[in-house]
Amino acid sequence: MPYHKNKQQAFQAAQQGYQQAIDANETRLQSVDQADYGKELAHLTQEVNEAYQQIDKALEVASEHQYDQLKQYQDQLSQIIAELEN
Repeated sequence: MPYHKNKQQAFQAAQQGYQQAIDANETRLQSVDQADYGKELAHLTQEVNEAYQQIDKALEVASEHQYDQLKQYQDQLSQIIAELEN
């Protein structure tokens, strides 16, 4: 049972980190002021890095369904990063 609880906690932490990164991206996209944009970009970068770390940890113990969902999170975060680089 503790193993199952750790899997669920790891997945939930990854889910939360992913959502925070998505929220930071939305805030960045809505930023009109150049000074705010730079601040929001730095915040987004931090949130994405943290989300990647949480997802990596969760992937180590994930069930098959969780694994698929976590991979989707990674793909979506990669798309955000690709947009930033263009």
